[in-house]
Amino acid sequence: MAEIILVTGGSRSGKSSYAQKKAEEIPGARLFIATCPIIDPEMEERIRKHREAREGRGWKTIEETVNLAGVIRRSGEGRTVLVDCLTLWINNLMYKEEKVGAVVTEEIIVEYCRELVAACRESAGTVFLVANEVGMGIVPDNETARRYRDIAGRCNQEIARAADKVILLVCGIPLPVKEQP
Repeated sequence: MAEIILVTGGSRSGKSSYAQKKAEEIPGARLFIATCPIIDPEMEERIRKHREAREGRGWKTIEETVNLAGVIRRSGEGRTVLVDCLTLWINNLMYKEEKVGAVVTEEIIVEYCRELVAACRESAGTVFLVANEVGMGIVPDNETARRYRDIAGRCNQEIARAADKVILLVCGIPLPVKEQP
């Protein structure tokens, strides 16, 4: 059964770098699951920099915007997995559903999270899940942004509840929030 580690914090708090460093301390095969689609030149440049940071460090990368559980189930046992990030995953799920006239609710995201956790638990390795803590800022001025914030918060709660460890990054400093013996 996999160890699940949630790494959370604000934007540019050092979450991704911290999770990658910790994952690279574990011997064996490594899988990076990237959830960010290329939507503009600036995002393409960010993705390029993230790829370069993993280059030559033993990572296989799979770009998957919505079916995280499926990718983890197919990844094989004994592998260290890093999903970066759940917050973009939520964005992608909301976008996909809204294209067909559906709405992602907190109840629906709970089901997606439970499926993701179940897939992680089926693995024999360590799974790092990176997520932004988006609810620490101002209240958004529109319904969609408020729903996104609420869904992201619910996702983080569900994943944290199931995780063996939760690490909060503040100004690049990791603060252990939860550690199972």
